[in-house]
Amino acid sequence: NCQIKGKLSANQIEGDIVKTVSKSFPRTNSYASGTITVRISDDQKFDRQVMIPPVLFRGGKHENFNSNNQQSYWYSTCRLRVTRNGQEIFNQSTTDAQGVFSSVIDMPAGQGTLTLTFTVSSSGANNWTPTTSISDLLVVVMKKSTAGISIS
Repeated sequence: NCQIKGKLSANQIEGDIVKTVSKSFPRTNSYASGTITVRISDDQKFDRQVMIPPVLFRGGKHENFNSNNQQSYWYSTCRLRVTRNGQEIFNQSTTDAQGVFSSVIDMPAGQGTLTLTFTVSSSGANNWTPTTSISDLLVVVMKKSTAGISIS
């Protein structure tokens, strides 16, 4: 352990400057269903940002033929609900169109643990077995800083 008072220049750094974690959503054979809970401890003396790159999810449109050979369609629905420290920040359902969730969340130092909960659920019309999909969850945590970056 060491503390550097001043400027440090390095072109090879061992260790984590940015932390990333990914996880697949729970699912059965044909549909997504379950919860992922992310807890980020308030264990640093500096402000951080939590970035969630796009999570893509969708239901489906299914073809059906009745006894008279008439064509019809039924839909699978996929819903994603996201909470931050128990407060809902996203809740969307989709059938055959793609849904997207992405976010950048400030995490000031000294504010306590940040808990994000991602719940995906699926349903089918007429209680039929749904067919839905959702991409993996990726969480990126980094120090909040603009050092060396200029946007104009």
